[in-house]
Amino acid sequence: MEARTQFYIGGRWVAPQGPGTIEVFAPADGSRLATIPEDSAADADAAVAAAQAAFAGWAATLIAERAALLKSIQGGIKARGDEIARCISQEMGAPLAFSKRVQVPSPAATFGLCAKLLPDFPFEAQVAHSKVVREPVGVVVAITPWNYPLHQIAAKVAAAMAAGCTVVLKPSEVAPLNAFILAEIMHEAGVPAGVFNLVTGYGPVVGEALARHPGVDMVSFTGSTRAGARVSELAAPTIKRVALELGGKSAGIVLDDADFATAVPAVVANCYANAGQTCTAQTRLLVPRSRYAEAAALATATAESFRVGDPLADGTTLGPLASAGQQQRVRDYIARAVAEGAELLTGGSDLPMETNPAGYFVRPTVFGNVDPASAIAQEEVFGPVLSIIAYDDEEDAIRIANGTPYGLAGGVWSGSDERAERVARRLRTGQVEINGGYFNISAPFGGYKQSGNGRELGRYGIEEFLEYKAMQFPVR
Repeated sequence: MEARTQFYIGGRWVAPQGPGTIEVFAPADGSRLATIPEDSAADADAAVAAAQAAFAGWAATLIAERAALLKSIQGGIKARGDEIARCISQEMGAPLAFSKRVQVPSPAATFGLCAKLLPDFPFEAQVAHSKVVREPVGVVVAITPWNYPLHQIAAKVAAAMAAGCTVVLKPSEVAPLNAFILAEIMHEAGVPAGVFNLVTGYGPVVGEALARHPGVDMVSFTGSTRAGARVSELAAPTIKRVALELGGKSAGIVLDDADFATAVPAVVANCYANAGQTCTAQTRLLVPRSRYAEAAALATATAESFRVGDPLADGTTLGPLASAGQQQRVRDYIARAVAEGAELLTGGSDLPMETNPAGYFVRPTVFGNVDPASAIAQEEVFGPVLSIIAYDDEEDAIRIANGTPYGLAGGVWSGSDERAERVARRLRTGQVEINGGYFNISAPFGGYKQSGNGRELGRYGIEEFLEYKAMQFPVR
C-alpha cells in the first residue's frame, strides 16, 4: 500500500501540520490502495501564503520562459505516462486502455497547447488613446474532481500558470495520487517555489477554507452543482472570482434521417465512457417515436456488448465506479427508475455476476420509454445508465433536450451536417457534437444554466484567469 505523507508547498515537500490521514480505496476490489495526509486550516494558510509570495515574480516572468516551463511539464507527463495511466486506473477505475488513450494524453496536450498559445496571446491591445492590458488575476485555488482527475487539474493549472497566476491545488480525495505525481513533475521541471502548491483533504474542510480565504483571488471548481453553489456562497464575502464547471444531463438527439446503425451505438458509447462518470455524457437518447423499437434494440445490443471487469485486465471496456458511495447512488437511481415505471431493457441494480463482489461495479443499463420529467431523465446519475426518450417531431426533440436544469453538452445526428447544425444552434448547451464530431481541447468547454459559468481549455481557458486594465494616455 502506498503512503503519501507530505504536501507540496512553497517548492518543498513538507509535513502536514495536523495528524489526520485519508484512506484511498481501489474500486476494483474495495481494498485499501493508499493513504494521504488530511489538510488542516493551517496547511491551507501555508499554501496560500506560498502562492502569494510567489505571485509577483511569476507574473513578471517572460512569456517565453513560462511557455518553456509548461512544455517541460508536458514532457514530464508523457515520460511518466504509463505510470500515471496505471495510477488513475487503480484509484478511480477507468479501464487501463482508456486511461492510456484519454486520461493521460489529454492533460499532456493541455499543457502543451497552453505553451503553444502563449507567444501569440493578445496580452495587450491599443484602443484609441488607451492601452488595454490583460494581467493575471492572482492566487488561484483549483478544486478538482475524481472522474478525469489529471485532465481537470491540467485544464485549470496549465491555463492559470500560463496567465501568470500562482496555484493552490486541492484534488479529490477519491483519486488524489495522480496529483502527487504531477507535483513531482512540477518540481523536476523547475517550477519556481510557490507557483504550484498541493494540499489534500475533504471538501467541507479544506475546500471550504480555501474558497473563503481572503488571500485567494479566484476559485476554479469542477464538481456537482450543489457543491458549486456552496463554493460561490463561500467566495461571495470577499468578492473573489469563481469559475464553475458543474453537472450535466446531455441529450443525444437522433433525427429521423440519421443512420441509426451508427448513431445509436455511438450515443450509448458516449454515455458509458468512463463508466458513465463523465459530466458531458449523453445519458438521454432522443429518438423519433416512429423508430423507437429500432433504436431500443440497437441500444440494448450495444450495452450488452460492453465487457465489465477489472480495469487492469485486458479487454475490459467498463470498469467499476470510483467509490462505494457512487456505486450505491447509481444503483438507487436504477431502482427508483424501475419503481417510477421506466422500462428496463437491460442491466439493472443487481451486481454484475462476472465481477469481484467487493468492487464498485454497476451493470450497463438501458431504460426505455422514459418520461422526460422523471428523475432518471432530469438528474445527473453519473453511472452507466442510458434513458431512451421518444419524441414526436424536431420541435419536440429540442424542447425535451432543453428541458432540464443543465446545459453542458449534447449531440445531434442527422443525414446532413446542415440539418444537425440547425438543431444544435437551438440547444441551450455549451458544446454540441455534430454527427459524432470529437472533443476538441482548443475549443471552449463549459456550460449554460446550472452546468456552471466560465470556460476552460484553449485560449478561452487562459482568458478566465486574466483581469483587464485600461491605461489612458494623453491625446497628442
